[in-house]
Amino acid sequence: MCGIAGAIMPGRGGADSLHAMIACVRHRGPDDGGIWHDASSGAGLAHARLAILDVSDAGKQPMHSPSGRFVLVYNGEIYNHLELRADLARSADAPQWRGHSDTETLLAGFDAWGVVDTLRRAVGMFAVGVWDRRTQSLTLARDRIGEKPLYYGWLKDTFLFGSELSSLRAHPSFDAEIDRDVIALLMRHSYIPAPHSIYRGVRKLTPGTTVTVSRDAGQPEPDAFWDARDVIESALADPFRGTPEEAVTELDGLLSQAVQGQMMSDVPLGAFLSGGVDSSTVVALMQHHSARPVRTFTVGFAESDYNEAAHAKAVAKHLGTDHTEVYVTPADALDVIPKLPSLYSEPFADSSQVPTYLVSAITRQHVTVSLSGDGGDELFAGYNRYVLANALWTRLSRAPQAARRVLARGLLSVSSGMWNRVLGPLQHFLPATLAQANIGDKVLKGAGVLAAPDAAELYRLLVSQWHDPERLVLGAREPVTILTDPERHARTDGFVHAMMALDLMTYLPDDILVKVDRAAMGVSLETRVPLLDHRVVEFAWRLPLEYKLREGVSKWPLRQVLYRYVPKALIERPKMGFGVPIGAWLRGPLREWAEELLRESHLREQGYFDPLLVRAKWGEHLSASRDWQYQLWNVLVFQAWLADRQ
Repeated sequence: MCGIAGAIMPGRGGADSLHAMIACVRHRGPDDGGIWHDASSGAGLAHARLAILDVSDAGKQPMHSPSGRFVLVYNGEIYNHLELRADLARSADAPQWRGHSDTETLLAGFDAWGVVDTLRRAVGMFAVGVWDRRTQSLTLARDRIGEKPLYYGWLKDTFLFGSELSSLRAHPSFDAEIDRDVIALLMRHSYIPAPHSIYRGVRKLTPGTTVTVSRDAGQPEPDAFWDARDVIESALADPFRGTPEEAVTELDGLLSQAVQGQMMSDVPLGAFLSGGVDSSTVVALMQHHSARPVRTFTVGFAESDYNEAAHAKAVAKHLGTDHTEVYVTPADALDVIPKLPSLYSEPFADSSQVPTYLVSAITRQHVTVSLSGDGGDELFAGYNRYVLANALWTRLSRAPQAARRVLARGLLSVSSGMWNRVLGPLQHFLPATLAQANIGDKVLKGAGVLAAPDAAELYRLLVSQWHDPERLVLGAREPVTILTDPERHARTDGFVHAMMALDLMTYLPDDILVKVDRAAMGVSLETRVPLLDHRVVEFAWRLPLEYKLREGVSKWPLRQVLYRYVPKALIERPKMGFGVPIGAWLRGPLREWAEELLRESHLREQGYFDPLLVRAKWGEHLSASRDWQYQLWNVLVFQAWLADRQ
């Protein structure tokens, strides 16, 4: 895992600019680094190295291909690179290997097969910048699901790219303005969906695509080498025809293959363990394929609604892992908040970024690589909203929209705390798979979507924080995204699969994977996600929905794989989000910090938000008459980021 940056720049002084760019992402690669600059073309590449495979100098970047045609900087891991080496060794022009890094394998593949065909053969996560000396062009590429980040754009007369926005800002040509239209997207989603960034003229490369640019070209458009929508539609057109039990066996094999491949490392390796289905499955397979105890890591909280440490400890004990459990205090979590603007480089407001950073920091004290269980919810229908939204719309569509508006107003008139007190005791009478943590928040979230005119709008409202961000962000016009453009939706066989498809293309790469990448790389920890091996993804979409949601149980095939290694009793419990009590903190220890960022005069002077609307939400939250934690957190994260830039 590494940090990369580069430019196609006119004039001289390019090397100094490259040094400045890569210095901003040194946390992504503290072990080594280097730059390459060609004064004649103006092209330059920079690299900060976190040494994982071939920690010797033979793995240093920027690296040249055997032919000398290509120069590469690369962030990620190619898990099947030894297989690719074997294929290359059988060719007439078999390369003479200098080391055993996957970077060298990629470059030899570029010489033999070309850039795009090599990426299609690769199993892994990656962000790539490769200069072609023959064509005098730069190609950028990003992995299929979007595990690794890559920003790019023309600034003045210079083309810039990098792992994080901080690298682009460090270049003297950077002059981009904040895009207030994109602030509206941030207010809705709590993240900024690709291809947008917080700056006009700077894009995120979309997953599974490449762009090629030369000195005289304009803004390049991405070309897909793997397209999630096509994969979904093709898989649903060719469904798995075996029995549910046969599906479980095949999934077990694919996951084992993915986990074994991702355990490849020349440095210490471990795994995050929450005790939930996804992380427990990954750890169970790691331990099954390991000759010694796997290192596992959990962060615990004193607040019971947010604490999974006891569940993780029970799973670790059963599997026999070498388990590290650290309880953190509210003060520990609060200390993370000032780091968020620089850690995430652009505004990012998923509050589970705080515990993600904490568990990453603890893990990094012991290992350099950690596997995680992200992706299971999107692939196997694990989110509560899939079942709830489908059931809700089935019932709502029978009632007049006017009547639904009246019911919504009634539900919203009661605070989330009161709903928790009223409905909380009733949770004990429900099956573990149906019980809900923080039921009050779920009730108010559901009430906000009762008046939706159709299923697509209902889902959009369910995944929105501010339902009308153009009213909040002054002068903004919310851009069209995959979520709001039906022409870009995958054709599926029903509402649940439609929601899952949208999450795979938006929420997963733009929220979940961003959260994990920035938090972990902020402490120089590499994270790997076996469930997002593209072969697992493609198989999961071939499974009929009734295999994923079976007998009232979500993620059924994944659970059955897990139950081959871990007793069911250790896993069955209400689904719990990985979060922190932001709402209570805003009324308590974070109140002074938030008050300063939300001062009416401050908001008026900056001119991004309607100060009266923000202050009204803040007042209601402080009085506990309403819980606006997520809406306010979006605003606060932007405000903190803006203050950090000034």
